[in-house]
Amino acid sequence: MLKLSRLTDYAVVALSHLWLSAPAQKTTSELAQETGLPEPTLAKILKRLARENLVQSRRGIGGGYFVDVDMGPRVTIRQVIEMMEGPIALTTCIENTPKTECSITALCPVQGRWGGVNKAVIEVLDNVTLADMQEQVYSLEKKVTHG
Repeated sequence: MLKLSRLTDYAVVALSHLWLSAPAQKTTSELAQETGLPEPTLAKILKRLARENLVQSRRGIGGGYFVDVDMGPRVTIRQVIEMMEGPIALTTCIENTPKTECSITALCPVQGRWGGVNKAVIEVLDNVTLADMQEQVYSLEKKVTHG
């Protein structure tokens, strides 16, 4: 099963929520309460997002996290995944690092074929933004509430 980590999922939720709230800022506690995400985990994610300049932070009384209003259409899901998980590589042979040598390379019937699949996945993730994710959520909510 190809599955993203919970931290990556939470990062997308946190970024989306901050983007919808922009330009307002939120404390970690407020964001945890509003999203239902665990506060300690959210604090860890927000610090990482701030290090990568996907969110901004203000310290002290009245401080919190916030995002640029224009960021939603610019931040791709690929950026968030790679920030949280590292480079996207569906198989070991795509990773191209000495530690990840495949033990069946000499006999592999699909050697070199995974690159195209990996590239296609990356292209899709490059074309989905935070704004797109929100549009999908709103579309679903409209269907549910308006039938």
